[in-house]
Amino acid sequence: MEDVKGDHMDYDRVDKEVAKYISDVAIDISPEENSRLKKLVDRRVLPIMIFTYFLQALDKGTLSFASIMGIRKDTHLVGQEFSWLTTCIYIAILIVEYPTNWLIQRLPIGKYLGISIIVWGATLALHSVATSFTHLVVLRTLLGIFEAVCQPAFVYLSSMWYKREEQAATVSYWYMMNGAQQIVGGLLAYCFTLIKSPPSPIKNWQAIFISYGSFSVLWGIIVVIMMPDSPMRAKCFSEEDKKLMVERVRSNQTGMQNRRFRKEHVFEAFKDPQMYCYCLIAICTTLPTSGLGAFANIIITGFHFTVLQTQLLAMVLGVYIIIVLMSSMWLVNRFKQNVLIMGVYVIPSFVGTIVLMTVKNTNKATQVGLLLSYYIVLSFWAAQTLSMTLITRNVAGQTKKSVVVAMNFICWASGNAIGPQVFLAWDAPRYLIAFSTHMGCYVLLIIVLIFLRWHLRHENKKKDRLQAEFLAAGTGVVLDTGLAHAFDDLTDKENMNFRYVF
Repeated sequence: MEDVKGDHMDYDRVDKEVAKYISDVAIDISPEENSRLKKLVDRRVLPIMIFTYFLQALDKGTLSFASIMGIRKDTHLVGQEFSWLTTCIYIAILIVEYPTNWLIQRLPIGKYLGISIIVWGATLALHSVATSFTHLVVLRTLLGIFEAVCQPAFVYLSSMWYKREEQAATVSYWYMMNGAQQIVGGLLAYCFTLIKSPPSPIKNWQAIFISYGSFSVLWGIIVVIMMPDSPMRAKCFSEEDKKLMVERVRSNQTGMQNRRFRKEHVFEAFKDPQMYCYCLIAICTTLPTSGLGAFANIIITGFHFTVLQTQLLAMVLGVYIIIVLMSSMWLVNRFKQNVLIMGVYVIPSFVGTIVLMTVKNTNKATQVGLLLSYYIVLSFWAAQTLSMTLITRNVAGQTKKSVVVAMNFICWASGNAIGPQVFLAWDAPRYLIAFSTHMGCYVLLIIVLIFLRWHLRHENKKKDRLQAEFLAAGTGVVLDTGLAHAFDDLTDKENMNFRYVF
């Protein structure tokens, strides 16, 4: 643990670009001024993040909608080949995740994000000319490579532009676009389903890929032009506002930007139990998510709904996801209990999965009951979202954060890659093996959450005890009430004044 002394920052450790916009100690920003600055960020940065994530979720979910529009027949998919079209995306992300995180820290993040959107849009549009499993595997793999930047970039942007207490809401806002894409995607897919070929020269599933891909390219161009790379480089804000925006997030004590690689941060990350907790949470939530997402329309169709009914029922699922994420965000802001609330939202997933495994579809009542059970299974999304907000708030030091974020999304990609594979073609339509696997994930998730809460609470108490001992002994260690060392690129363990949220 770093022996932080003195009331001045260590300029040798501070990023040179950040250093131009900060003072030695915290500047007092009034609540009114803080609110004004947040509104500036909300109007410029947050809408781009939200719509970009919505577009990525829509693009990624396109295959699920196309699955019941004829793409499986037209591209001659058999057996587990459809499952591999989702898995290959996440294998690609798994491979490129750390290089992507490395680039995010060293390239202008807005430009890198915008160019990635343009390329993934073009790749998505090319899905329309695929005629075989091989074509689709290549295109899906490329899509995974270019989309890999999105979530880690948003984790960095959320911690760069927002205060610690604002980050749970910020992450929830862009992450709930998964639900919004279900609503809008379901409505649009319903409209595309009405396209008949003949007389149309292109089939409905081809039209959906062309439309979404082309729009993504246009949006990528807008992001390149409009998205600021950082508060320091935001030409849309005045110099005074840029200084205040940097100062506003000083209290996070997680830093903002630092391109210097510190190998001691890497070692600390791999020795920190919280990193492994976040990784296990990622696996335990994404393994069910990816399978349920890829097979959503196939599962609902299996409840004996028509294709058009299935497309519309996907919209209800989107509404439920938004309700789950907004309610969990409200509860966190109200009670300040992140990990406990994550655990509470896993309980409905147990209930819904048990119903899906034990109830057979024999009449209209069971049909409706199974559909509602399928919806409530996805309540565990709250745990997935809040886990990402804990990373932004509890991991300090830029090299350490890059390692933890990369490892988290490597596990996120691993879970997503495995998820569709537990939905075995011969186990349709009830998929008992898949839902049994999901039950195991929920049990492990609860165990991890119990340990994580104990660990973070224990670390805070240990820091309180050590700080009290140092002060009593008169060693010269200070409380750093002026947050002079907030931008010194110290890790959460090195900074004795840092406290974890749980």
